[in-house]
Order: sequence, then structure tokens, then C-alpha cells
Amino acid sequence: METIRVKNIAQCHQLMGISKPKHPLFSILRFEDINQYTVEKQIRVIFDFYQIALKIDCPGKLVYGQTPYDFDEGVLSFFAPKQVNILDPGWLFPKTGWLITLHSNFLRSFSLDRKIKEYGFFDYAVNEALILSEDEETTIETILRQIEKEYYLPIDNFSQEVIITNLELLLTYCNRYYNRQFITRKAVNNSLLGKIEQLLNHYFENSSVQKGLPSVEFLASELNCSPKYLSDCLKQITGMTAQQHIHDKLIEKAKEKLSTTELSISEIAYDLGFEYSQSFSKLFKNKTNTSPTEFRMRFH
Repeated sequence: METIRVKNIAQCHQLMGISKPKHPLFSILRFEDINQYTVEKQIRVIFDFYQIALKIDCPGKLVYGQTPYDFDEGVLSFFAPKQVNILDPGWLFPKTGWLITLHSNFLRSFSLDRKIKEYGFFDYAVNEALILSEDEETTIETILRQIEKEYYLPIDNFSQEVIITNLELLLTYCNRYYNRQFITRKAVNNSLLGKIEQLLNHYFENSSVQKGLPSVEFLASELNCSPKYLSDCLKQITGMTAQQHIHDKLIEKAKEKLSTTELSISEIAYDLGFEYSQSFSKLFKNKTNTSPTEFRMRFH
């Protein structure tokens, strides 16, 4: 498979067959202004900058990791620098929509440089894109038009600050809408909780624990979602991240073994997947305010 590494925004514009960006570190364009072309063979593409895309009426499919996603609806997707995207044969640009390309150096000395790393949706998989309601799409497009207007004005001492202020507003709304999306999909998310419970029970009940402790990456892979999306989804529903759910299950199983078996602390730690019993004891003490030995003494 051919790999294309896109190192800067000027190179990105060149690959799309459009004129150079007005700023070397930032651009905003409309998909309808891009010359359409069809991908003839599977291509791996890596961009060294952020991308925010509002895609409407997109006939192409994009694969992130192992998951294909069809953009038949208008959705917002977010890409952090150096994420790997795979374009399948027949892939086309969306017919309408917007694309923001943003180099991290554009944000230097601004608070958004730090905040953008805290927005989890830049680490979500493509199939976890933000699906907007009609009103939400209108709000987002209003902000995009303001950014576009500023982008095409003559550059002055305030241009960068105005664009970044609007970008921050855009991302704040996106954060709000993602939380709304978690809530409106509550029925699906509740079934996710049951699946996590089953996965962890199965993990601890068979020899897979010999491979080590269960990880967020393991759960996400089994559930066909990204680790960050899984944690954010669980935090919205339960107030706990995926890692905290794993720790709670570990403590539950540890208490069960401590109270009903004669296994040593080291044997219990190994059975649960810990490499070192000290790590198990430290986690147990941190979560229960008592050591494994002290907890066991209550039952003997």
C-alpha cells in the first residue's frame, strides 16, 4: 500500500489541486471548490497537522484503523497530527462541506495550543464522528463562515487572534454537541456497560489474565471503538473512565478471592494479571484504604 506523508498545508493544497493557502499554517476551504478526483488504489495518508471537516453528501468511504465509515450524512470529524487514514479505491471528496487545516505552530503562545490537546474527539475513530442536528449544523456553519471571512481579509495584527478565538468557539460547541450525542444515545451506551461487564468477567475467568491486566485498548478493540471515545462515553454515563471501570472490576475480583480462597496475596495478584504483587497491593490499598492482608483478616 502506498503511503503519502503530508508535512505541511501547502503540500496538502497542492495534492488537492488548489492554490496555495493564504497562511502557511492555516487554511479553510469548501469542498465544492476542490476539483474532484477518484482514488484508484488503496492509499495510506498521514497528515502532520490538525484537520476539522464538516462533510455533507459524501459518496466516499474512509477507513480509520479497521473500521470503514460511510459519510452519507452531514458529520463533523476531527483528526490530530500523524493519525493514519486509509482511502479505499473509489474514494471521493464530499460534494459539499468545509475543511479546516491547522498546524500546531499556528497556536503557539495562545491558550488553545494547550486546550486543543484536551479535546478527546481529536482521538476518536472516524465512525465516532459528531452527527449534527439541523440547528447545530447551522451554528457550526455560522462560525465557519466567520472564520472564512477573516481568512480572506488582508492580514493585520489581529487576524490570527480573531481566527483562533473563533476556532476556540467552534471547538467549545463541538464539545457540547458530543456530550449531547452521548446522552441521546443512552440506550446504546447502557448496553455498552453490559458488554464491558461481560468482557471483564470473561477475561478474569479464563487464562487470558496470563497476558497481563486488561487494558482500555483491549476493551475498545473488542467493542469496535476507540479508547478515548469509550472512556468519554462511560464518563458521561457513569462518571468513571474505562480505566476506573477496569480497576473497580479488579478490586471486586480481588475481594472475592481474598474472602473465599486460601491463595496467597502473590497468587491472587498473578491470577488477576499483575506482574508484581506489590503493584496489586498498592492499587488495592489505594481503592479500599486497607491492605489485602487486612481485608482478608476480616473473614478469618
